[in-house]
Amino acid sequence: MITLKSYLNGQWQAGEGDGASLVNPTTEEAVAHASTKGLDVKSALAFGRDKGGAALRAMSFAERGALLKSWSAALHEHREALIDISLDNGGTTRKGAKFDIDGATGTLMYYASLGKKLGDKKILVDGDAEQLTRSARFVGVHVRQPRRGVAVHINAFNFPMWGMFEKAACAILAGMPVFTKPGTSTALLAHRAVEILTEANLIPEGTLQFLCGSAGDLLDHLGEQDVLAFTGGASTGEMMRSHPNIIKHNVRVNIEADSLNAMVLGDASDETFATFLRHAETELTQKTGQKCTATRRIFVPEDRIDDVEAELKDIFASVKVGAPGAEGVHMGPLATANQLRDAKDGVAKLTESGAKVVFGEGADVTPVDAEKGKGYFFGPMLLRADDPASADAVHDIEVFGPVQTLMPYSSIDDVVGYVARGKGGLVCSLYTDDKEETADLLLGLAPFHGRLLLASEKVADTTITPGMALPSCLHGGPGRAGGGEELGGERGMHFYMQRTAVQGDRSVLERLYGMRD
Repeated sequence: MITLKSYLNGQWQAGEGDGASLVNPTTEEAVAHASTKGLDVKSALAFGRDKGGAALRAMSFAERGALLKSWSAALHEHREALIDISLDNGGTTRKGAKFDIDGATGTLMYYASLGKKLGDKKILVDGDAEQLTRSARFVGVHVRQPRRGVAVHINAFNFPMWGMFEKAACAILAGMPVFTKPGTSTALLAHRAVEILTEANLIPEGTLQFLCGSAGDLLDHLGEQDVLAFTGGASTGEMMRSHPNIIKHNVRVNIEADSLNAMVLGDASDETFATFLRHAETELTQKTGQKCTATRRIFVPEDRIDDVEAELKDIFASVKVGAPGAEGVHMGPLATANQLRDAKDGVAKLTESGAKVVFGEGADVTPVDAEKGKGYFFGPMLLRADDPASADAVHDIEVFGPVQTLMPYSSIDDVVGYVARGKGGLVCSLYTDDKEETADLLLGLAPFHGRLLLASEKVADTTITPGMALPSCLHGGPGRAGGGEELGGERGMHFYMQRTAVQGDRSVLERLYGMRD
């Protein structure tokens, strides 16, 4: 049995007792345990603020970018071993494991390149100097500098590497040290990734600390210069936002929570329709539907719903569920017993609300190369709700697994209203070649989403799938999606920096902040 330690105060430390057990979701056998009992997170936070903050602030953006590049290279060198860990502890297929691991190294490389582009500067200037009085000499300049605290990251179970390093890349490049805690149930992959960096001596003192297991009293020790970024369930996010110490010190908080992401089929050509079907399959099967950006609701014109149902059923019928390493398997198990229980309960609530199952066995699936009755397997399911207006649960409950609900609409106003009932989402994807329809859908749906993907005939062969978050574009969304923003190139760094309006002599400020050639 592997004991997972935490990397605090510049050294690996084990908590007291066994703590939580991590299992292989294919066999239900324990693979590791992790405990944080007895660990002094208060001193670790102070260590990060002191040592890590000073080390990063002494570096230019280019130097911080070079650090991120070294992390990406070291992790990529161990890619195959990391994939194996993802299969064992995450239940992912090789394809799903690569999606997570390559997403992490790719994001690190993106921000490494951004650091190189920003160059020898240590401060970001926000806009031009603004004249403040009748004199052109007296101006105001807005600048961003790293906050003097620690960036505390609490991540979800579904992306142990990508989730950890997408947040870390933004914070480190901004000049803020990181204190990261992965989702415990799949922490083996994140643990090994940090081990690789420590073994290669690539973590300057205090710049990256790692807590493996329960968060304990972590939130009790955050201060006004610290920030907190969380990915996970809405109820946990609400608890964090309302934590007395977070409120007392006005700790800056960013949350990515639940999202009932939607696909909307419009007046589409055959090629655009094929893209729609391909995306629906990917968003159902990738990571066994355990993505915050996965599609949960599919809206199609009412005169096409029977044809779309038939097409999707044919596609889903070819999906093989089983042991992640078995040949031909498209989907492994869900990550934990709790995820399996929640998926079953979620489908039951959707059907009670008026949706009906038109395809799939769910938890009754017979897995390939795995023991029936063992593991957390859940097959693809397609539901259909012919009256979206009355199917309340479909717009309220996110089944975090391979489950999609198909629904008809009769007008643009109808579908915008249905999608909006999700109360805010991370991404919505649109499939249409009609210019007027495109304009109306984009205008109607943009306020409810952090990202919109428009697929049309001219980009059908080059478009990404809606569930892929890219470092160059914002990731986040309003309302139930958490109200936060991450990534988006330089925008992702802003959360970790204080914007200050500096007022004074134009020549002094423009020279000080490098605004003159």
